[in-house]
Amino acid sequence: MNKKLEKKIKNLPQNPGVYIMRDVDGKVIYVGKARVLKNRVSQYFRKEAQKYTKVAAMVSHIDDFEYIITDTELEALILECNLIKKFRPYYNILLKDDKHFPYVRVDLREDFPRFTVVRKVKDDGAKYYGPFIAAHIIRDVLDQIGRLYPLRSCNNDIARMIARGERPCLNYEMGRCIGPCTGRVSKEEYGELVKEVISVISGSNNALKKEMVRKMEKAAEELNFEQAALLRDRLALIDRIREKQRAGFPNLNDKDVFAIEKGLETAVVQAFLFRNGKLNYAQKYYLDYHNEPLPEMMREFLQQYYTDQSGIPKHIYTLPRPDDHELLEEWLSAKRGSKVEIKEAVRGDNRKLAELARKNALDAVKIKEGAKKQRQAAAGNLAKALGLPETPGRIECYDISNTQGTNNVASMVVFTDGKPDRKKYRHFRIKSFEGANDFASMNETLERRLMRGLQGDESFLPMPDLIIIDGGKGQLSAARDALFALGCEDIPIVSLAKKQEEIFVPGREESILLRVGSPEYRLVTGIRDEAHRFAITYHRKLREKRHHTGELDLIEGVGGTRKRTLLKTFGSIKRLKEASLKDIEAVKGVPRSVAETVYRHFHPDGKD
Repeated sequence: MNKKLEKKIKNLPQNPGVYIMRDVDGKVIYVGKARVLKNRVSQYFRKEAQKYTKVAAMVSHIDDFEYIITDTELEALILECNLIKKFRPYYNILLKDDKHFPYVRVDLREDFPRFTVVRKVKDDGAKYYGPFIAAHIIRDVLDQIGRLYPLRSCNNDIARMIARGERPCLNYEMGRCIGPCTGRVSKEEYGELVKEVISVISGSNNALKKEMVRKMEKAAEELNFEQAALLRDRLALIDRIREKQRAGFPNLNDKDVFAIEKGLETAVVQAFLFRNGKLNYAQKYYLDYHNEPLPEMMREFLQQYYTDQSGIPKHIYTLPRPDDHELLEEWLSAKRGSKVEIKEAVRGDNRKLAELARKNALDAVKIKEGAKKQRQAAAGNLAKALGLPETPGRIECYDISNTQGTNNVASMVVFTDGKPDRKKYRHFRIKSFEGANDFASMNETLERRLMRGLQGDESFLPMPDLIIIDGGKGQLSAARDALFALGCEDIPIVSLAKKQEEIFVPGREESILLRVGSPEYRLVTGIRDEAHRFAITYHRKLREKRHHTGELDLIEGVGGTRKRTLLKTFGSIKRLKEASLKDIEAVKGVPRSVAETVYRHFHPDGKD
């Protein structure tokens, strides 16, 4: 502990609050709450706290901290939850699968609103209904609604489509949409359908049902059997939706059951959610384990889990019971609006459920850590086959893609401990030359990547333990030149030729052939195939974009800015071709002379 920290700890108040730990770069690495700030923060720097791996590692990185005093420990808990959500600190227990329950969103400020499924509620003025227990349930509901209520599902600009007289989409032709884009549907007529759907989704539909029954009977009396059948189907839909279990309205029979199990490096929480006495939702949550006590991990898990959940049941059963469960109960009771109890399942059916959850969590731990061991073994075998001094932790693979020298791109994929690390994947557009030259492309790509790492760019750190090049000896030589040019020749590098899956190693005349089907074979070919897929996907995207916009590059006076403006205004090349000279002249930023040039390019014979 440095003198700055020692002095700040001595001056800490004897109040409840939240403390925020920062590293030497000022980055938040941990957020915690305390009943007494002075006592809690000082505990981290005592010898007995260092027995926990995570605490010891965290303390070694603490350069400074700040704190926020609160009136009560409950306020500190709420603030801690919000700050963890905001900063996502490295040393806090963070949910790896923190999906939120789905909601139905509709923005009634729009002239012709549409219903969409979202995972987060935002303060954006729209209306949100739910939450629903699972996305597939509400998507099924919306699909049924779409069959009976012909509302739009597209995100097209309706006003622009009406102004241009554009054709409606296939949903209109199929009768799945009443076609507000045709200009023949009033906002009031559309709005009545929206109100009905809101009543159906929100559950406040008793009055709606009575009105539907009245209309259905009247239609039958008037022999309008088609309308009567439609109303009958809508009534049946309301009853079906009532049977769907919604997470936002727990009753006295509802309960959540959580159990946690740990392995060497991983802990798993198995969640069972019961609604109306039925198991309606089961989900596993993976946590990094650093020798923390399980009750403490359960407390941190429940804090994060319920931060954004509104469907909180009266009873929560856990195995084991979390630390500070009384404080959690107070917080959850305030969120629910009535008393919530957190109990350790010790006997009866609840104990059986908790044990079942624990067995599922333990099974998940074994599978996850078993898979990790297999990946580590594969990486170790690969290191032996290539003659590497150490097992590579970070492996990077590169591939080049182009079409007859156009849209020349490269991909970089990263595998960490034998597993894809997709957040670290990168694309490169070749800048130094035009045309097809895989050797020069690979050289440029490696130079740019390594330079970013040497300059301290965190998105390109750490440096690779092994580089794999898709190709033969030529690509390998070009890539190795880049390493030598930047003083990175100590980084192991090999190439993998696809024809016979030969591995070429610098300074070795004969290629290496791994045993087909072996873990190391699957690892290295899997990395290469992923790099190829990533490069092809990006190249295809650029090619399609060039295909759609390339024609504008042929027109004198149309640069990048005007090209983007024209495409944004008209939406596509096709619509620009169909536009009149007057329409093009009306585009802001396009002079009359340029508008005439664009128009004449598409109408060389002078005809519209």
